[in-house]
Amino acid sequence: MNDISLDFVLIWTLILGVGVFLYVLLDGFDLGVGMLFGFVGTTASRNLIMNSIAPVWDGNETWLILGVVGLLAAFPLAFAIIIPAVYFPIAVMLLAFAFRGVAFEFRYRDIERKSFWDRGFALGSAVATFSQGVVLGAYIQGFKIDGRQFVGSSFDCFTPFSVVTGVALMLGYTLLGAGWLVIKTEGDLQAFARRSGRRALVGVVLAIVLVSVWTPLSETDIWSRWFSFPNLILLLPIPILTTALTTVAWRSFGSSKSQLTPFLSSIGLFALSFLGIAISLWPMIVPHHYTLWQAASSEKTQGFLLVGTVFLLPMVLIYTAWCYWVFRGKVRADLGYHEG
Repeated sequence: MNDISLDFVLIWTLILGVGVFLYVLLDGFDLGVGMLFGFVGTTASRNLIMNSIAPVWDGNETWLILGVVGLLAAFPLAFAIIIPAVYFPIAVMLLAFAFRGVAFEFRYRDIERKSFWDRGFALGSAVATFSQGVVLGAYIQGFKIDGRQFVGSSFDCFTPFSVVTGVALMLGYTLLGAGWLVIKTEGDLQAFARRSGRRALVGVVLAIVLVSVWTPLSETDIWSRWFSFPNLILLLPIPILTTALTTVAWRSFGSSKSQLTPFLSSIGLFALSFLGIAISLWPMIVPHHYTLWQAASSEKTQGFLLVGTVFLLPMVLIYTAWCYWVFRGKVRADLGYHEG
């Protein structure tokens, strides 16, 4: 029975890990596009940017729902501790999402105040992204817990480290957004995306270095995991691959011939960062307090939930892939989400 329980915990860990990564990737690039949107001056260019994400941006948030519901069902103890600890930035994120969605629709219908809604869309994207980064930073640092309850305040999540991770995620999403615009646009707008991508990449690299140094210095367990022998040798490919992908991304953003590579290399940097966090915290789901197995729901509950997920998850993957396939190619001014 213990082996079966162990398998369920690992399966749900994989499902949640994939769900969170797909959310970061898919909603991350459209939030990044939203932030870049605020730096584009002409109405025509802004319309093209909107058209590049209009068919997919709502569906990208499906993965956030999967992650939250999966955490509640499969790891209820973790949910009960984490959500109260980061309630404030989550509430701000949800309000930013709502305002962003309203701004997206109203910019086409409230023509007299279109510039207001444009600024609102960019601001909503930035605030939502920063809030997610604060949640990530607070999660990595851990929470004040007494027994099985969070006992800190609503503002404990705001620390210098979480603010840094908030800014870092803004830079990371901007990098993804720039890569997406390189794929979807041409001419001056694509040139703008390439320049923005290079600037964001510099910030992302600095953030990766800062967080990679700050995290092990603040936690002895993480330091031992990365810098003790033989882990130091076994984990060396991660910084090497990060350096290689950074070089590829820099060159591809600067080459007019590279269309997919800027986006793919940006995904690679996110994947390596995601892997680095997982290695640092494994097997904790509530950092420094509870492991995955300690926070998991019963074997019967996880098994029951898995039956439905086995049918539902492939359907979500299929319709997501189909949507991106149907709306592939460059965006044009005469096609897309129109006013009226």
